[in-house]
Amino acid sequence: MDAESFREAVETAKQTQLNRLGSSKLLLALTGADLSESAVLRAAAASEHAARETFETWATDETNERARAAFESTAAQEDEHLRRVLDVVGEDIDPPDGPGPMHAYLRGRDDTIERVAAGMVGRGLVSIRAHTQVIGFFVNEANTQKADLFRELKTETNETLTTGLELLDECCDDDDWERAQMVAEYVVQLAYDDYADGLESLGVDPKPLC
Repeated sequence: MDAESFREAVETAKQTQLNRLGSSKLLLALTGADLSESAVLRAAAASEHAARETFETWATDETNERARAAFESTAAQEDEHLRRVLDVVGEDIDPPDGPGPMHAYLRGRDDTIERVAAGMVGRGLVSIRAHTQVIGFFVNEANTQKADLFRELKTETNETLTTGLELLDECCDDDDWERAQMVAEYVVQLAYDDYADGLESLGVDPKPLC
């Protein structure tokens, strides 16, 4: 296996979950059905905050030099993303009460390959879809400036995903790819389960209407 086939395998295995995470219902789940601009921005800021904390935690004890550098770079990027979103919000927000299921799992990883596969690839696949929905929201609101901001954040998040795939190509032996795929898929599943639980608490079916 290589990076390209790895990504294809994860996206194929979790196609249903990723498609639903890429639907307009995602913002309902993230905001508790408050589809105001401020609620969407606060949800985005909370996501960037959680990611920054995860990558900062990893950067403190990662033994693989290139992975540590990637985690440090990603933590700095997520910090910049958070600041840019907060600039649009116009005020600081209280940090989330906890990391949420996905980031709680990520912060429990202490193996380089699992961190890269789960945090940079699995989470990246989820985050790209979240950015797409935020972009669509602001396009519908005719707010070009905010839509462009999240287009930039999405591009940079996609670059992080690419870096993660390159790292896996560098670090994985033949026996490592299966483990990497398992944790990447599990992160997508955690994100989906959290999304589905959020919708069900609102009385919304997470499955698409046929």
